[in-house]
Amino acid sequence: MEVLGEHSRPKALLEVQDLAVSYGGISALRGISLTVGEGEIVSLVGANGAGKSSTLRAISGMLRVARGKIRFAGKDTTDWPSHRLVPLGLVHAPEGRGIFLNMSVRENLELGAYLRRDAREIQADQQYCFDLFPVLSQRISQPAGTLSGGEQQMLAISRALMSRPKLLLLDEPSLGLAPQVIERIFETIAEVNKRGVSVLLVEQNAQLALSAAHYAYVLETGELAMAGGGADLLAHPAVKRAYLGE
Repeated sequence: MEVLGEHSRPKALLEVQDLAVSYGGISALRGISLTVGEGEIVSLVGANGAGKSSTLRAISGMLRVARGKIRFAGKDTTDWPSHRLVPLGLVHAPEGRGIFLNMSVRENLELGAYLRRDAREIQADQQYCFDLFPVLSQRISQPAGTLSGGEQQMLAISRALMSRPKLLLLDEPSLGLAPQVIERIFETIAEVNKRGVSVLLVEQNAQLALSAAHYAYVLETGELAMAGGGADLLAHPAVKRAYLGE
């Protein structure tokens, strides 16, 4: 893996070492290693089928790991299922949003906080989500399936935030959305990060992903090809040719 520049990074919140994942006889990930520091936005970019979503799914306990180690918040979480990771502060907002379409906006948000018992703080966090996305407060009693695509993505992020994550895994948050909605989603990612939430972002739009990132990795056919600061990768000729259309 080519590493661009020298970067002083914060203490690691997430450490992935030599991670391998297979679907049947097909290798999706072949020994990748990456870290997300406390308070960082780290982006993972690459072509369709490179293994970006598989990386997030393995980290969040949705896929069995064939080889390697995952450490989160100082604990070896390699074989932990998702429901054990959420209370620890690792929360995944998957590609396709994954909200409950027949439930209301309020019910989806309540499900995000289902492991919590601090009712007053839950209400405060719900209000915080409404401050981020005011339209959700106007739709609070509507079934989630009646929301627009952009509103559903806002709800998916808000539901994840209701779990009070230390690390938020975001998979393709801009997929299929209008430009003005995408802009708001990425403004929100920056705002959430300023509150101390680390973010591991998978995003097909490399320009957006690298512009938002403190640090980033380029994934090619299940292996890491390049790493460095978001701005360093954004300026790299090979990245420009492959992912920015230049």
